[in-house]
Amino acid sequence: MNPANAPLVIVGAGHAGGRAALTLRAEGYCGRVILIGDEPHLPYERPPLSKGLLQGTVELASCSLCDPARLAELEVEHLAGNPVTGLDPQQHRLRFADGSGLQYARLLLATGGRARRLPGVPVHLANVFYLRTHDEALALRASLQPGARVVIIGGGFIGLEVAATASALGCVVTLLEAGPRLAGRVLPERVSSALLELHRRQGVDVRLNVGIESVQGEWEAGSVQLVDGEVLPCDLLVVGIGMQPNIELAAAAGLEVGQGIRVDAQLRTSAPDIFAAGDVCEFRLHPEGVFQRQETWRNAETQGRHAALNMLGGELPFEVIPGFWSDQYDWGLQTVGVINPAEPSASRATPGGGFLLFYLDADQRLQGACGWGQGNSIAKDIKLCERLIANQNPLPVHALADAGVPLKQLLRN
Repeated sequence: MNPANAPLVIVGAGHAGGRAALTLRAEGYCGRVILIGDEPHLPYERPPLSKGLLQGTVELASCSLCDPARLAELEVEHLAGNPVTGLDPQQHRLRFADGSGLQYARLLLATGGRARRLPGVPVHLANVFYLRTHDEALALRASLQPGARVVIIGGGFIGLEVAATASALGCVVTLLEAGPRLAGRVLPERVSSALLELHRRQGVDVRLNVGIESVQGEWEAGSVQLVDGEVLPCDLLVVGIGMQPNIELAAAAGLEVGQGIRVDAQLRTSAPDIFAAGDVCEFRLHPEGVFQRQETWRNAETQGRHAALNMLGGELPFEVIPGFWSDQYDWGLQTVGVINPAEPSASRATPGGGFLLFYLDADQRLQGACGWGQGNSIAKDIKLCERLIANQNPLPVHALADAGVPLKQLLRN
């Protein structure tokens, strides 16, 4: 088959891959579109896995990007159960586990990642859970019974959201974090402290600076022994220590990889006609910036859409301002832009006991902001911060710190 007449193919049927497929049709592309996934489910959003799905308040259908009837109507071919095992960029060809092949005109790699496994823990232990997929969320949900002793390893967002859900369901929760604070890689110290106080107030036994010596049990994890000798009995163990990006297919094909599949400003990989998007994509926010990955809803949504436009011949640079949110009990945190690990340039209190943190560059232009507040109370402020970042006008520090000066006023100025 001549590649010019071959289909557009997407490897990875998660959020980014699904959004790309829908965008191709929305933009009027009428040729074959093939979406290849490991899971049997249609593309779905992952944030509800540790919240509504785990609580039992929402079902998969409400998290899906589209239903089977709509995908059939769009004539998007969804292939599952036959993983891609090889990629030949020169021949524009994929190889499947069953030995068959498929030629493509252009290819999007949205292969995402898998939950990072805890070293030394046997895979056969029945009550050890990871949370990356819908089916894993269902399996964990069935075990979160009132009174169950739950030990969670990892104080990042997956661990914290599972802790909040498990605690609300009546479990007795202990959370173990190896570092000195919660979500320390991505959050300012003040937000980490607010998270720690909130979880402890809700009855979660949060331990910082702890090391795991071993997980004990023959067929099930019965306890976790810490390096200081303390033994923590458990009825189930949840491991949330990050994600391992699925770069193996790209690396074996000779594509440039780092901590993800590396792309240029248009989300193209180092091979012609191959793009990457979503959790596995390693990109630069600025031409002179460092390569980074972003494991967020916004990144999957915007990169999936953007890659699709460029697969259709666009030359659009990816310039979306990054952002993230997480719900913790009845509190929420949101970030937008680039959060400097140093102290914020300014901060202000918000109604209800929350706060906003602002990060300026040397020219007093807003580069990032972080908010903490009850419910969705900081959402409007974070939206205004996003507009301030896009404007790139110098801002007075004293005005940012003054809760009496509306951010909308700074935007007008």
